[in-house]
Amino acid sequence: MATATIKIFLVHGDPKRLRTAEISNWTGKAVAGPRSEFEGVLAREESEKSGVYFLTGMDPESGRSALYIGEAESIKDRVKSHLEKDFWNHIVYFVSKDENLTKAHIRYLEGKLIERARSVGRAMVTNGQTSGARLPESDREDMEVFLEKINQLLPVLGVELLVPSSSLSPGTAERETFVCEIKGLKARGHLIPNGFLIL
Repeated sequence: MATATIKIFLVHGDPKRLRTAEISNWTGKAVAGPRSEFEGVLAREESEKSGVYFLTGMDPESGRSALYIGEAESIKDRVKSHLEKDFWNHIVYFVSKDENLTKAHIRYLEGKLIERARSVGRAMVTNGQTSGARLPESDREDMEVFLEKINQLLPVLGVELLVPSSSLSPGTAERETFVCEIKGLKARGHLIPNGFLIL
């Protein structure tokens, strides 16, 4: 990924509450917050734009991380229909500051993001089906850049469910393996950029 300068605005001064995020020289913008501040998250003018959104939490039956990825021409109107879903406790949505995201663009983004979330396998993706749209070559390239920026901002906003858990950084040599033995059980693992991976 390319280097990036990220600007995060903490609306209430608390990093766990409502916040916005932008990357320098990018037309996109992210808004994130906990479900407890749902009304404040949707009261923002950005929520009236078209974009993609992420609802994250825990599946009550399996205890696994759960994720729903959606698209909407009006984030505010669409996300209200998800209030009956119990699993989610955090929302992040992405819009374009220049309002250049069409229905085809956001369907393309949604399809690619669902595909990535399923391939990474860090969360149960609750979407019933994969979306997607065909785009002209130039639009497709623009949306690939938009996807890259979304993937850079999501972990900063606390959503690491699209980051591969065992990915090695390019050029990384063999990693030091740590071993732990307790009461006859033995575990091996190594450090990765987003934590510790138990082998």
